[in-house]
Amino acid sequence: QVQLVESGGGLVQAGGSLRLSCAASGRTVSNYALAWFRQAPGKEREFVASISRTGRSTYYADSLKGRFTISRDNAKNTAYLQMNSLKPEDTAVYYCAATEGPYSYTRAPDYGYWGQGTQVTVSS
Repeated sequence: QVQLVESGGGLVQAGGSLRLSCAASGRTVSNYALAWFRQAPGKEREFVASISRTGRSTYYADSLKGRFTISRDNAKNTAYLQMNSLKPEDTAVYYCAATEGPYSYTRAPDYGYWGQGTQVTVSS
């Protein structure tokens, strides 16, 4: 199994940037594709981005392309989500997730391992 812990959330003004981190422990993190999801109050958890085991391939929700960048450093057992030009509608709890399946998975049920989430609040 793999354990995931997110950090880096906080309060930021619209137009600002944040970088989230996801620290993994347990089984070798390079065995897993990783992803970020988010969930706003009253809404379903939605896919943000995913990255392959090697980090060479990534996939993004269409609405977030160009503003968010997912990356990983397997030597540090850490994944990242760089978020730029943040908008109030980006306000949500952001979750890191891991799957033993392909990085092309975009549905939450396809990810078997989850962190506790980190709150991102974007003020207007």
